[in-house]
Amino acid sequence: MKASTDRGPRPGLFLMVNTLERGGTERQFVTMASALAQGAFEVELGCLERKGEFLHVVPEVLEFSPGGSLYRVRSFRSRLALARHLRQSRVSVAHAFDFYANLMLIPAARLAGVPVVIGSHRQLGDLQTWKQFRAQNMMFRMCDRVVCNSQAAADRLHRAGLRRSRLTVIPNGLTEDAFAEVAPALPVIPGLLRIGMIARMNDPAKNHRTFLRVAARLAAKFERLEFVLAGDGPLRPQLEAFAVQLGLADKIRFLGDRRDIPAVLASLDFTMLPSSSESLSNVILESMAAGVPVIAADVGGNPELIQHGNTGQLVPLDDDSFVHAAEQWLLNPEPRKACGQRARSAVGMKYRLSAITHSYEQLYQSLLAQKNSSLEPKKVWGA
Repeated sequence: MKASTDRGPRPGLFLMVNTLERGGTERQFVTMASALAQGAFEVELGCLERKGEFLHVVPEVLEFSPGGSLYRVRSFRSRLALARHLRQSRVSVAHAFDFYANLMLIPAARLAGVPVVIGSHRQLGDLQTWKQFRAQNMMFRMCDRVVCNSQAAADRLHRAGLRRSRLTVIPNGLTEDAFAEVAPALPVIPGLLRIGMIARMNDPAKNHRTFLRVAARLAAKFERLEFVLAGDGPLRPQLEAFAVQLGLADKIRFLGDRRDIPAVLASLDFTMLPSSSESLSNVILESMAAGVPVIAADVGGNPELIQHGNTGQLVPLDDDSFVHAAEQWLLNPEPRKACGQRARSAVGMKYRLSAITHSYEQLYQSLLAQKNSSLEPKKVWGA
């Protein structure tokens, strides 16, 4: 991912992720890598496993596999190989993007003598085991800085003992595609309102069952409703069966994994996110950018994105609260539409990719400047 430049040699930046599978962190990784490669740094990419749907976007990514465990002999050999590569490539900044990459890259970068080492905390940590959370915090103490994508995530690390000065909050970024006007993926049917949930079906914490129970209660009160689920995963067969059990068979669409999320959002009147754990939700950001208002659980970093009653609705995580909030918007379309437009304006000012890329570059450059300053020989008085 080395972009041509006429600005002379650029400092090396090594970014590492677990895999290139389809997920929010992985999508941010390839998006930020592509954007940063056009700027002040020579970008090189690494991963623990060369697999996933985003591999075709960054086919040059290097693999440093731990062999299925971070604590066996092969993983230590991989760290040594990674350290040698970082040293030979004269990397100036090493930045791990998620949990397993933190445990692999951070010690390797320290061993290699990389000047600036950065970790990432892109979740709240409440879904990790205490052993995982503690192991990651040990790695974070070796970092020059830890980037969190929400203040809620940073607060969690601070409560666990990391100094505020070691933590930096840089949110996720939105490409211009998220704001583009696109044709709906589903045909527009006059008088029909669609409520959607966009989430991978691989974790019970996403609470798809809450969405389905709420959908069943709303369908019993409002005739012209359709419910849309975008996403796929091992839980899908159970969720499809549950929808039938609730009597939603003719009221619901399971779209599966989609790569045209802006078009899916253009088909919806509003979305719901009943997930019990969110640091900074890409789904909320993308929905707001499309002008589609969101009802979300009042957890984690969601209040950092949604101003309740103005750019969306934040509700307690229970069925009654989601039903009540949805009824308000179904009965009052004009306030709902106005909320969507305010949401679009709000995220457009703060979360565009260009601004987020600039924040990363500023962080890298400021930390490098601090390191270079500390390495300069001190002037002897009178010399």
